[in-house]
Amino acid sequence: MRVFKTKWFGRYALKAHIDDDSLKEAIKRAERGLVDAELGGNVIKLRIARKGEGRSSGYRTVVAYKKGKRAVFLYGFAKNERENIDDDELTTFKEMAVAWFKASDQEISRSLSNGLLKEVNYGKET
Repeated sequence: MRVFKTKWFGRYALKAHIDDDSLKEAIKRAERGLVDAELGGNVIKLRIARKGEGRSSGYRTVVAYKKGKRAVFLYGFAKNERENIDDDELTTFKEMAVAWFKASDQEISRSLSNGLLKEVNYGKET
């Protein structure tokens, strides 16, 4: 299982103080089938807790996800910033998921080199 975050999401996570351990924990929950919402097209929504608080008042993340294979954090928002994503955004996220899952290992490596993606050290914990 390889876990990534897009350049946009990486910037958002930095501003929101969402660390990679929180991202790994969210993916571990998804791997156990504990997904907050299945949005279709291999796109899921996962909640991430704010430091010292619960997940319900924390952050929502949109993730391109294929169990046991690849996860790409695409987008995040705080519950107090907005209620949800709209249909046009969901369509875009589904298109992004298709592209990231079609990407070869060479294309992923190039995206890592170009800074479009950053890998979350998920290790062998699947």
